[in-house]
Amino acid sequence: MNFLSRNKSILFFIVVIVTFCSCDTKTTDFKDEELKYKLIDSHIEKSKDESKTLGERKQSANTAYGLYSTLEGDTKLKLKRIEEISTIYYDLGDYETSSEMDQKMLDLAISIKDSLSIAKSYWFRGIYFRNRELDSAYKNFYRSDKIYSALDNSNSMNPMDYAFDHGTVLIDLAKLCRMVKDYGQSEDLTIRAIKKFELSGNLSYLPLSYNNLGIVAKHMERYDDAVEYYSRVIEYAKNTEKETLYAALGNNNIGTVYKTIKEYDKAEEYYKKALSFKDFLDKRPKRYARYLDNLAYVQFLSGKNDEDILEVFNKTLKIRDSLEDLVGISTNTLHLAEYYQLKDNDSIAKTFAERARDASSKVNNNVELLQSYKLLSQVSGSGEGLVYAQNYIKLNDSLQREERLFKNKFARIKFETAEKVEKIAAISRENQYLVFAILGLSVLSLLGYVIFKQQQSNKELLFEQNQQQSNQEIYRLLLSQQLKLEEGRKMEQHRMSEELHDGVLGRLFGVRLSLDGINQRANDGFTDARNKYIDELKSIEREIRLISHDLGTETLSPDIAYVDVVESLVSDLCTVHKMDFAFANDENIDWETVDDQKKVNLFRIIQESLQNIFKHARAKSVKINFDYVDDKINLTILDDGIGFKSSKVKRGIGLKNITSRVTQMDGVVDFISNQDSGTKVSVGIPI
Repeated sequence: MNFLSRNKSILFFIVVIVTFCSCDTKTTDFKDEELKYKLIDSHIEKSKDESKTLGERKQSANTAYGLYSTLEGDTKLKLKRIEEISTIYYDLGDYETSSEMDQKMLDLAISIKDSLSIAKSYWFRGIYFRNRELDSAYKNFYRSDKIYSALDNSNSMNPMDYAFDHGTVLIDLAKLCRMVKDYGQSEDLTIRAIKKFELSGNLSYLPLSYNNLGIVAKHMERYDDAVEYYSRVIEYAKNTEKETLYAALGNNNIGTVYKTIKEYDKAEEYYKKALSFKDFLDKRPKRYARYLDNLAYVQFLSGKNDEDILEVFNKTLKIRDSLEDLVGISTNTLHLAEYYQLKDNDSIAKTFAERARDASSKVNNNVELLQSYKLLSQVSGSGEGLVYAQNYIKLNDSLQREERLFKNKFARIKFETAEKVEKIAAISRENQYLVFAILGLSVLSLLGYVIFKQQQSNKELLFEQNQQQSNQEIYRLLLSQQLKLEEGRKMEQHRMSEELHDGVLGRLFGVRLSLDGINQRANDGFTDARNKYIDELKSIEREIRLISHDLGTETLSPDIAYVDVVESLVSDLCTVHKMDFAFANDENIDWETVDDQKKVNLFRIIQESLQNIFKHARAKSVKINFDYVDDKINLTILDDGIGFKSSKVKRGIGLKNITSRVTQMDGVVDFISNQDSGTKVSVGIPI
């Protein structure tokens, strides 16, 4: 008996003992637990009440946690309460206590084998480390993603139940990758996150996701994409509670893209759009100062009125000083330093560059610290400037090493975590044991019965697993054999095509050239006869070329446009049979994305239809059209021949072949024909 079986048997034994011997005690304990849960829920609600003071809310959270600590057992209800308490502590700014709750939540989730809660616990822990230790944050986010991805692959749960939570984990991973300049990975993760949000039906994070795509595209110098993504930020935020926020943010970010590519007039236009949300910005002076400073800076770069620009720079710096906004002060003083440097006032430029250096150092803004060192190296004396230049080089090298270090750490985390997370993700949630007291049976006999049934169940399960593995292996071998047969058939077909084209066709061509040579030299009265045989040889060459072409197009070369292949087929066949034709292709059809087997089937349908027309229709012309309507490719083949009776449709082998090929593609086919009025073959297939 395996470990799980023994645990189940022992647990069942204990439950039965308690059921028979302690019914009254159990009822009392259950009521006590129920009361505790109600009290915990009451204090959780009080801690969420924003009308109360921060101290009162925290006291309610502490009381809820104290009651939680007295709960017994590892239950789903207990897991739900610890998750809520952790979130409350985080919202109240007590991140350390929240982190302790996250660890308890993780331990409890693992103990009851709840994969979704394990994944969410790792996500919570990643949030805690997000602004502290990037590698620890990445490790926890990555573990969470692996569990959700494993659930996707297992099909054990409805993906919609956790799609939104998975999306939030992916966007957090994407932002971490962006921070270490792994822009390609950040873009891939963000696109995955967007798909998850769309699947969940909760689109509240789409503006945030497209904003990250915009930032990534800008860093990758795909500026048109960046503008498009920021425009989607604005579009997806419409009619939401954050519409104004993202409208202001999106326009500001578009302005920054145009500033980067030195289209200053457009940048100024979008910065002004961002500043147009006056009521919104009046309540957010820090954001207002940032947007106003951006506008002044782009006007400065474009050479606008100096006095007005200096006045705005000073105004925004005053706002930021009053708010003690060190991030904003760093940016503002850098702009002022650039301004005075342009005016050849190096002493004032140096003063502002030093302020930028100090502010950026305090908030660990290494990008602007680099800029301040660069400015100081330019506006300081030669000796001091050299020191600043050395500091610039040293910091720049350090940042590059740090970025490489984090990338390597992230890669190592992926490698080390994969096996462990796969084991956790493989744990499926066990159903709670439902125990029924069976009167009249002794505990020992009941226990023996359960052990016996469990052993039988394990044997049956093992047998089913072995049988399933055997079936999978047989299927794999059959599939492999089929692929080899198909490969051999195609190779032989290709060989025959080459033999006909290069061998037989070449020899016929040589014979025809010899006869032409004889005609040019001889005047023996047999010229007309030889011309007749020469024409017959030409006809045979065309037939062989068509057969060779037919054999060589069972699979389609990716180097040749599909439309060209089809048009060549129609042209060659109609030319041989001296028939007029018209061919049209809808440009909306992207043939490169259409499955090769479908393209081959359509090719064969056209080929079969043309052969039917040549043999039976007595037509003078044929029209072939490809159209794209409602995600379907529609093929129409229309001739002006004598038509046929509908009763012959069921008997014709060619039409049966066409119908069979259409059925393989899950499509529909219709044959429309009346006596002496031509025939129309209509085929529609989904793509």
